[in-house]
Amino acid sequence: MQPVRLLILGTGGMAKNHAEGFSSIPGVTVVAGIDTRAEPLAAFQQAHGIPNGFASVQDAIAWGEFDAMTNVTPDAAHYPTTLPFLAAGKHVLCEKPLATNARAAEEMTAAAQKAGVVNMVNLSYRNVPALQKAAQMVRDGAIGTIRHFEASYLQSWLTQPAWGHWDKEPQWLWRLSTKHGSKGVLGDVGIHILDFATFIAGMDAVQVSCLLQTFDKAPGGQIGEYPLDANDSATMQLRLSNGALGTVAATRFATGHLNDLRLRLYGQTGGLEVTFEKAVSHLRASLGDDIQTGTWHDVDCPEVPTIYQRFISAIRGEAPADPDFARGAALQRLLDRAEASAAEDGRLLAV
Repeated sequence: MQPVRLLILGTGGMAKNHAEGFSSIPGVTVVAGIDTRAEPLAAFQQAHGIPNGFASVQDAIAWGEFDAMTNVTPDAAHYPTTLPFLAAGKHVLCEKPLATNARAAEEMTAAAQKAGVVNMVNLSYRNVPALQKAAQMVRDGAIGTIRHFEASYLQSWLTQPAWGHWDKEPQWLWRLSTKHGSKGVLGDVGIHILDFATFIAGMDAVQVSCLLQTFDKAPGGQIGEYPLDANDSATMQLRLSNGALGTVAATRFATGHLNDLRLRLYGQTGGLEVTFEKAVSHLRASLGDDIQTGTWHDVDCPEVPTIYQRFISAIRGEAPADPDFARGAALQRLLDRAEASAAEDGRLLAV
């Protein structure tokens, strides 16, 4: 078994998941962490038994005693902090979105391809069993030619404090502020539902129309240093490469839904319904003679490897690097075009 030495860039909440996920894989050792802040870095190292800590990317690369790194920095930092590791020939797993605009994402993709290293982006809902099973059924022709779909990502954290009080805690407030690098609900979770829908359908979007809305949430639209100007709700219409039409929605005002994803996908010979609600996924299908009576049945979905396991397997040459930076860049192009469409009151744009 090929040993893999891993470095983690960033020490926030998601970094904890990365440390625990990678440490549980045989042959993988988390050897270092990076944070410009000394105290959070020391606490992170102690919590996860990480022997080395660095205050900068440059110091870590100069040390060099690692094979791969995982980038768990805020969105706007992905581009400038990933490129040096690619240039150093290190395998990279980057949190989503790959970058905050398509130009940067495409540059990262080109740099990864030039370096010849494993490159992956953490589209975490690829870990959902029902998503993978549905995608396989579509590839196998179970529902025939796709004609229509409906997809939604529903969060309610602006109407209830299940994860904390959004109006008091910086870990939430930055997500509402473009000044702090947020692209709003479109960039934060829109990327997930767009991947969810197009990955299962097995096709890219070729046209998009988008509307975005930001709601008043505080007097003067600001809390402390955070202007609350990022979008809170997004609705999109997509045309896929075969002409199929669909709607995609993402919102933080879906009262009663903590963090739920849904997809309904209709082909000429069958339909699929994929849900991920309260961290549990389900797949239902109407196939064959059942379409005559509108009868739906549950479909068993086997567990799938985590993104951490898939990244290490790709490094070891045991599995493909999927989703890779090229996929992250394609999604970013779609997000950029959706944002441009919203700036023109929802005008239909080519992707």
